[in-house]
Amino acid sequence: MTTQRSFFHRFRWQLLLAVMAAIAVAFLLWGQRPPAPSAGGSVATPEPKRGGVYTEALIGAISRLNPVLDYGNQPDRDVDRLLYCRLVQFDALGIPQASLAESWGVSQDGATYNFALRHDAKWHDGQPVTADDVLFTIALLRSDALPLPPDLRALWQAVKVKKFDDYTIQMQLPEAFAPFLDYLTFGVLPKHRWADIPPEQIANAPQNLKPIGCGPYRFERLVVEDGKIRGVALRAFEDYFGGRPYIDRVVFRYYDSPRAALQAYQDGEVLGLQQITEDILPKALAEPSLDFYTTRLPRMTLIYLNLGNPEVGFLQDKAVRRALYLGLNRQWMIDHILHGQALPATGPIFPGTWAYYPKLQPVPYDAEKAIALLKEEKYLVRGEKSNVREKDGQPLAFTMVYPDDEVHAALAKAIQHDWAALGVKVDLKAVPFEKLLSDYLEPRTYQAALVDLDLSRSPDPDPYPFWHQTQTTNGQNYSMWDNRRASEYLEKARITPDLTRRQKLYYNFQVLFEKELPALPLFYPLYTYAVDAQVGGIRLGPVFDLSDRFRNVRRWFLVAQQQRGAPQPSPQPSGTP
Repeated sequence: MTTQRSFFHRFRWQLLLAVMAAIAVAFLLWGQRPPAPSAGGSVATPEPKRGGVYTEALIGAISRLNPVLDYGNQPDRDVDRLLYCRLVQFDALGIPQASLAESWGVSQDGATYNFALRHDAKWHDGQPVTADDVLFTIALLRSDALPLPPDLRALWQAVKVKKFDDYTIQMQLPEAFAPFLDYLTFGVLPKHRWADIPPEQIANAPQNLKPIGCGPYRFERLVVEDGKIRGVALRAFEDYFGGRPYIDRVVFRYYDSPRAALQAYQDGEVLGLQQITEDILPKALAEPSLDFYTTRLPRMTLIYLNLGNPEVGFLQDKAVRRALYLGLNRQWMIDHILHGQALPATGPIFPGTWAYYPKLQPVPYDAEKAIALLKEEKYLVRGEKSNVREKDGQPLAFTMVYPDDEVHAALAKAIQHDWAALGVKVDLKAVPFEKLLSDYLEPRTYQAALVDLDLSRSPDPDPYPFWHQTQTTNGQNYSMWDNRRASEYLEKARITPDLTRRQKLYYNFQVLFEKELPALPLFYPLYTYAVDAQVGGIRLGPVFDLSDRFRNVRRWFLVAQQQRGAPQPSPQPSGTP
């Protein structure tokens, strides 16, 4: 298998060293709080019925209700998830499912994709959704005039798209790239609505606040109060190809902070809260009618070890890496620093997804075993005044950089404390987010680094950019892990469309990663969503973006007469500022 860089070597997730405050919950509530038992002791299961208004508090403000422009604004993505349809969608396991594209086929070489579009998809103004709309949207994704992620634009500029008829499309890639379906989750725009607007004018076009989509809900009006947009009102789309939603109307209201959102719930203005954060947790838990849904976020906190830095050559010893991992009391960090809002990590592929190897188990904290392992490798404490282990005159001492914020500082100090107990000396250095990436990771000048990987909006695992040996110089393999066998697994998985074969390759990769530990996975943070108990049908699996909480929104329903929530929007349209 060749190790030459492919065209797609740079396409995948963007590394974000997220400066995150602790979020959400002190304990795990997997799924919905069960209904109260009836007098006879059995649990009553309400029957879904149509009707009602669901109102949710979003943190932030509206920008543009346009899926090509919503990359940087979560509230826009939340609304767009209901307004627009997509070629392909992903279930909670990360497996691609039919949506606007009812089926597709992949050529034997993995470089050509043929898509058959649904014939019954309609825009909210009644016009049919056709291949022309898809091609038009892709043309915008290629445009240099729009504020899009550079890697996304470059990918679409490299893909040839051909229309066979109104409902059949072919996409030709420069070479096989199995994660390609990840890039087909963009919301499709109606060509007849946007074609007359030059790309450089789209960002400021009035259509961004009067959207027409093809999703389960259609735009009704902006909620304008005191001359400002305070919300967006949507109505169920009767002709949605996936079936009409049970709930008639969804109203999103904007708030400046989680505290303001919770107050809105307490005041009866909303039924749902976009996210429960640590600062509102105690008050939220005290609300008797508020149900909590908790799941893993597509993020991971880990410690990069620079295996290519000669100043810390002992890090190339996998026994040392294993001892460092065993010596970390991660559960204490979760309980006392992250307030229970994380799970111990087991590797670079997320649990609960199709590619995760289920036999992996979190490495337990075992300081005694860690010390014994270091002794076996002849890392010994020499002298009466030093507690630092050394071998061949080189002490087990290094510097760890970390993002300059309160949470990461507390984690770094806990790590330093745990490793000191093993006889490992760690100096800590806090640096701003931008400098950590530009001055340490990218030039590979660091020794160890505490970072967060944010892999949002990437259902396909594809660990290639972070761990393949060709990415050790100009790519994102910041650990400098140069392992041929691991690279072969990743190469084959990247060009194999068959999910079962890819799964086996990723299983092998994870087993090898667990043995080698080129980096030390620490935690997967959690996301908690809260909705009033009168809303039923919610199923929250692992999310790849917060808007995935609406994955089954068509099946949500109100289980009791609505007692709280914003008044139903007036049918008369309000003006916009």
